[in-house]
Order: sequence, then C-alpha cells, then structure tokens
Amino acid sequence: MVHTPHRDGRAGIDAGLVKRLIASQFPRWGGLPVTPVEVDGWDNRTYRLGDDLTVRLPTGEGYAPAVEKEHRWLPVFARSLSVTVPGSLAMGAPGEGYPFPWSVRRWLAGQTAAPDRIDDLSAFAVSIADFIRALQRVDPTDGPPAGAHCFYRGTPPAHYDDGTQRALAALDGRVDTERARAVWADALNAPAWDKPPVWFHGDIASGNLLVDGGKLTAVIDFGGCGVGDPACDLVIAWTMFSGESREAFRDAVDLDAATWARARGWALWKALITLADTTDDGMAAISRRVIGEVLNDE
Repeated sequence: MVHTPHRDGRAGIDAGLVKRLIASQFPRWGGLPVTPVEVDGWDNRTYRLGDDLTVRLPTGEGYAPAVEKEHRWLPVFARSLSVTVPGSLAMGAPGEGYPFPWSVRRWLAGQTAAPDRIDDLSAFAVSIADFIRALQRVDPTDGPPAGAHCFYRGTPPAHYDDGTQRALAALDGRVDTERARAVWADALNAPAWDKPPVWFHGDIASGNLLVDGGKLTAVIDFGGCGVGDPACDLVIAWTMFSGESREAFRDAVDLDAATWARARGWALWKALITLADTTDDGMAAISRRVIGEVLNDE
C-alpha cells in the first residue's frame, strides 16, 4: 500500500502509522501494542509502545531537527543531572509516508507538574533552580548554538521584537500596553549575556516536568535545548510560581538582574503573541494571567 506523505502535521499521525514504522524499521518491537498517551504535546505526537517504551514523532518540519539533537545529547544530560531525563533508544528514519525522523524512548512514569500535585511549591521551585544550575554545568563543547533548531531560544530578546510589537498593537485596549512596552524595553536594553554560553532547556513548563509524591522526578522534552543565554529557562517564575515560591526560585537560581530582565521580557513576549493569536478561551485566560504576573512583578 502506498501512503501519502503526512504534510499536515498532527492530522497525519496516528497509531496505525506508528505500527507500520515500527514494523518496518524496528521489527524487534513490532509485536508491542501502540496506544496514544493521555497528555500529549503540540510539537510532537507521543504513543506508548508496550509498557516500557514510547514513540515520539515531530508534527512539522520545524520540530524535526530536535530528534537527532536529543538522540545525541540526552545521554550526556542523563550522566550529569540528578533528575531523570528521557532515554533515547533508537532514531527512526522517514518512511511509510511520514517525512521526518522520529525516535523510540523509554517511558517515564509520573504526573505532569501542577500546584495541586505539589505539597511545597517553594521547595519545588528550588528543585527546578537546582536542575537549571546543574544543566548549566554540563560541558557545552560542541553543543548546538542558539538558532533555528530551538526557535531562537537563548538569543537576545531583540530577535522577538517584531513579533512583540505586532502583538502589542493588536492587543491595544485589551491589556496594559503602556506597562508592557516598558517591560519589553527593559528586556531589550538589558546587557546581553556576557559569560560563556551555557546549556538551556528552552521550555521549562509544567507539562515538561514530572512529579511523584509532590516532588520533581523527571524533566522531559529537550527539543528546544541549546547553548547560549539561559534567560529563557527562568520563564517558569511567572508561569507557575508567585510570591514566596518565585522568590525561592530567584534566590536559588542565582542569576544577575540583567538576565532576569531578559527573562521577564521573554515571558511577556510569549504570553502576548499567544493572546494576540489564540481563539481558545482557556489559552487566552492563561496568557492574561501570565501577563498580569509579569507586569505586577516590579
């Protein structure tokens, strides 16, 4: 049977495709059942493969470079970090009409992080800061410099200026654009990262953090990782933490004021462009909350 290439991203990926890819490229796993995961992402579709494995497939061309990057670097991170990270067991090639590389990984148990699953949010914030500091200590030699592969995370905020200005114009009258422009200006004017480039995760968000018994056990989805300015890894200060937990995170991560100014701008940029573009009420509410947290964090 000839399968048409799935160029429409998520709509072209299903359990049947995964079964065909596994059967043709990794027949040793061909007899295992394939089932969708309960909580899936947007950049990639993930399927359980038996009890102990997962199959992860990029949903579009822009996400495909992460497959080889993670396959190379996840074992390095695993040797250096105290929390568990995904183990990449095999890298699949395009096939069966699917046009991108893909991967087979170990299944990691746990629940995605949420405040109601965490007993002590300040202690949890410190554990995230510890993860960030440990990641920054990993040798960055030969690591991929910030660029298109990570959607320019790890680069100066100026890269996002055009998108921010468009979002501010579109949201005039819907958010406090005067204060938002001031925060964004602070980010643009903050001194650039002047230390040696370090590893960053690129998307430290609740959906990429696994907990068990209220404590951090694993960090997943390193597709946005790279080597550069770590300001993007501080965004969780406004998306998940507030008050005492934010201060605990700020103290434990121990980065300078300029990095925090760039991080604040990064968080604002993402929330602004999401709010300007979304038609989903839930996503809009989340973006408004983050914008409020950023603007009120004087």
